[in-house]
Amino acid sequence: MKETMTTHLTKRVSLGAVAVASALLFSACASPSSDNSSEPSESGSSSTASDTRVALTYDGGLYVLDGDSLEVLSDLPLDGFNRLNPAGDGRNVMVSVSDGFRVLDTAAGTDEDAVLTDLLFDAPTPGHVVRHAGKTILFSDGTGDTIIYETAALDASGELPETEVIPSEAAHHGVAIELEDGTLLSTLGNADGRSGIRVLDQDRTEIARSEDCPSVHGEGTAQNEVTVFGCSNGVLIYDAGEITKLTAPDAYGRTGNQYVSETSPLTVGDYNSDPDSEGSLLSQLVITDTAAKTLTVIDMPEGAEYTWRGVARTADNNALVLASDGALHTLNVETGEFTASTPVIDAWEGPAEWQDAHPALIVIGDTAYITDPATNSIHTADATTGEILATGTLDETPNEIAVVTQ
Repeated sequence: MKETMTTHLTKRVSLGAVAVASALLFSACASPSSDNSSEPSESGSSSTASDTRVALTYDGGLYVLDGDSLEVLSDLPLDGFNRLNPAGDGRNVMVSVSDGFRVLDTAAGTDEDAVLTDLLFDAPTPGHVVRHAGKTILFSDGTGDTIIYETAALDASGELPETEVIPSEAAHHGVAIELEDGTLLSTLGNADGRSGIRVLDQDRTEIARSEDCPSVHGEGTAQNEVTVFGCSNGVLIYDAGEITKLTAPDAYGRTGNQYVSETSPLTVGDYNSDPDSEGSLLSQLVITDTAAKTLTVIDMPEGAEYTWRGVARTADNNALVLASDGALHTLNVETGEFTASTPVIDAWEGPAEWQDAHPALIVIGDTAYITDPATNSIHTADATTGEILATGTLDETPNEIAVVTQ
């Protein structure tokens, strides 16, 4: 049954009281062309009309940076470990706090200051954020609810948009996506574990399910809206009404995250074949051909490992991996071969806990954004050549990152 919930707030205001966020359950440097330091006020003492802005978390707050110069425009207080996800509208960012998704207005494309608004999507223990087909889909791990709204409806009106809320069978760490025709794919699970996915039609009637995906996690939509979910023994593929299970070549072959392009049938996933491994560093990737329904495990270059924060797809449908050797490694997704390796930061060690600050990579168009917690800095680089374009220095250590552009 379809359940609709409309929530409204009356104004966009900066954070008046520090929100308490939860510790959520989930997982040689080139010479820079500029060095940008600033000391903005909490509301942001500097503004710009850049079309791109970068949001970063640190222990105690949020930075919002100009996407070109990497100048710090705003420094906003916020306690706790907070996660960031673009809302999908080119301006707003979802900040995961203990009781839901709080809206950070980065003011991208305007002369305004960034504002951590009082707008909150009610979602205890907020989890994944998915953007697809003009919809933004939020998942509450604390309730199992999927919350859907029209992406463009989160505007400057000062109110939350109307939302549709679809309950799960039980609360779990999950994810959901709505396809162009209104079909909803959502994970199955409970407090004891996760098992697969279910498919609901436009009327929210179940039309298919598979429980052959232990520890289901993450999703990615490839060309022709073929959707892939990771399992601890392979992947599930949903394609035009049919669910296919691809089994990993190892008895334990966990894929947790998918890195996709909606113009390519090939997805890239993280991969771990050792159930007893410690830490977050991984040395293999998995490429799934959603058209041929095959998967192939590939090795990282020797001495190069990565975490879930270090993989991104590029404009040419290939991939970049920011590895522990400090280099950007270019992966030809069609051949499964690494074709280039460019040092961009110093070598680094994997985090003791997945929440700990460690380098992260995001690619927007031809630009790669790279955080370097060891030096409290962030760089932009040419996604093709690896050439450093700009560097921003920070007073605090960056952790989570989100980039939005008009």
